[in-house]
Amino acid sequence: MKLKEVLEFLADKIDGVEVGDGFCDDFEILGIESPKLAQSGYITFLEKDKYIIDIQNTNASMIIAREIHKEILPKNRIVVISKNPYLIMAYLTKLFAKPLFSSTISPSISTSAVIKNNVTIGNGSKIGDNTLIMSGVVIGENVEIGDNCIIYPNVCIYNDTKICSSVAIHANSVIGGDGFGYAHTASGEHIKIYHNGVVIIEDDVEIGSNVSVDRAVFGETRIKKGVKIDNLVQIAHNCVLGEYSIIVSQVGLSGSTSTGRNVVLGGQAGSVGHLHIGEFSQIGAKSGITKDVKPFSKMAGYPLLPLQDWLKTHAITRKLLKSK
Repeated sequence: MKLKEVLEFLADKIDGVEVGDGFCDDFEILGIESPKLAQSGYITFLEKDKYIIDIQNTNASMIIAREIHKEILPKNRIVVISKNPYLIMAYLTKLFAKPLFSSTISPSISTSAVIKNNVTIGNGSKIGDNTLIMSGVVIGENVEIGDNCIIYPNVCIYNDTKICSSVAIHANSVIGGDGFGYAHTASGEHIKIYHNGVVIIEDDVEIGSNVSVDRAVFGETRIKKGVKIDNLVQIAHNCVLGEYSIIVSQVGLSGSTSTGRNVVLGGQAGSVGHLHIGEFSQIGAKSGITKDVKPFSKMAGYPLLPLQDWLKTHAITRKLLKSK
């Protein structure tokens, strides 16, 4: 999509545009990306001050920002001024959304794969050697499923998902659906953020039944090698789960949560977004994770405390109640 088309689309939604030197000619806009990952030809945005360093080092060609941040932005960029950069980003995600049906390439299915009855496989998708796809599975376009996988009944795998080898996904799970993301207008309307990224599931992962793994807004949601996920778990957009982590039933991870390797999250634990849980940490059941967790931590409760402190607090509370 050309720069001129993007600016025309935004004309009645923004407060102004400043064009740096070297941008006299129209050029191709390739998409939207985070400040850290954006390359030339991409759009990025600054919503929170915590990302100022990332925005100052970004390679993006266009930056959406507030007037107060204009002077700290890198020079020779196209700067779109808005009171609500997040809202403008939301509008743009629709502009760059891929069509749901576009591939004309027939699916490629290994001769050793087993495909049961009532399976739908979209164009451009590939199924590897010795993989079993059970009845009722729906696989979208341009999906890759590697060797020796088992996809159990009624699993739904959205477009562009990549599943590596020796992966098991149990019944009724949904991989690659849109995350729960909306920006809000001044009058209270909810503007959908279209999730144009992907999900990548690495080797030897097992995913239980009724699990949702949401696709990224841009970039990827990634489940790394050897992760084991129990039933009824929610993994939101842009999460990254470290190698060999264990996620127990009813855990809910908000967008852009990441973990190191071998993290254990107890049942019904939940996180706010944009935090990191360090490697080999253990989080107790029903815990509320609201800030980064250091590696090798053992934590529990809400607010989250070191496990021994939480046990002491619980014991003191019980004594107080008994004394009344």
